Amino acid sequence: MKKLCASFAVLALVFCFNAARAEEKKADDKEVTLKGTILCCKCHLKKAPKCATAIEVEKDGKKTVYVFDPESDKKYHKEICTKKQKGEVKGTVTKEGDKMIIKVTDLKFE
Repeated sequence: MKKLCASFAVLALVFCFNAARAEEKKADDKEVTLKGTILCCKCHLKKAPKCATAIEVEKDGKKTVYVFDPESDKKYHKEICTKKQKGEVKGTVTKEGDKMIIKVTDLKFE
């Protein structure tokens, strides 16, 4: 009986921990709006070996580059590869290593 109670206690702790992590993840997936210059990482920034769509945002004198996820890159890259444009991007941001990745839900050029 003691083993059974101990097993239930461990399962309850694991469940609570997983529920807390799921809530934390939902909070991280908050949609943001970024305004800046939409451009090609290779052609304009010279920071990538191959073409990739990104938005460069300036805040408090510091520039931050958010690279589009692969699906968003395919969808929008033709419009900016040779001509960078000012615009606004809405989406969810994740961090992969030192790179900021945005999954675009909406894009508007000025």
